[in-house]
Amino acid sequence: MTAARGGDTRAFERLYRAHSGKVMGLCLRMTRRRDVAEDCVQQTFIRAWRNLQAFEGRSAFGTWLHRIAVNEVLSHGRNHGTRSESNEDAIENAIAEPGDGNKEYDAGEVMDLERALTTLPEGARHVVVLQAVYGYSHEECADMLGIAVGTCKAQLHRGRKLLRERMGLAAEAVDD
Repeated sequence: MTAARGGDTRAFERLYRAHSGKVMGLCLRMTRRRDVAEDCVQQTFIRAWRNLQAFEGRSAFGTWLHRIAVNEVLSHGRNHGTRSESNEDAIENAIAEPGDGNKEYDAGEVMDLERALTTLPEGARHVVVLQAVYGYSHEECADMLGIAVGTCKAQLHRGRKLLRERMGLAAEAVDD
């Protein structure tokens, strides 16, 4: 990190390689379109390179990148509108991210969940992706998305309910 802050492009390239997959997964899940996600990832790393001196280290570098990526996705949506079609390649690439290695997942169930996730309304999808998939708190999600914490909680509840319905799970399931 120190070398990259000093202008070492090879050090920044190592940071890019370490984090680009996760940033791409986030952008794919939020945009549902590979071409838009690729643009957002590129802009995220351009912005990160330009603002590396501003990174204070109060959070993890990956968290800082995610915040930039969320801003890029939201900015792209405001500037270009959003298209609601899903993209099968985006789904497959999103599930291809390396997991934590400690759990075994049924590939079919993961694919079904990723597909169901792409059908959520944008607000609910963004909150579910940031909180349920990436583990950010309500406060962090609300801050990243520029919404109230209460709105974040409501969107998460809505998203979970819609996911349960779309996956044919029992309506009695309780939110965490």
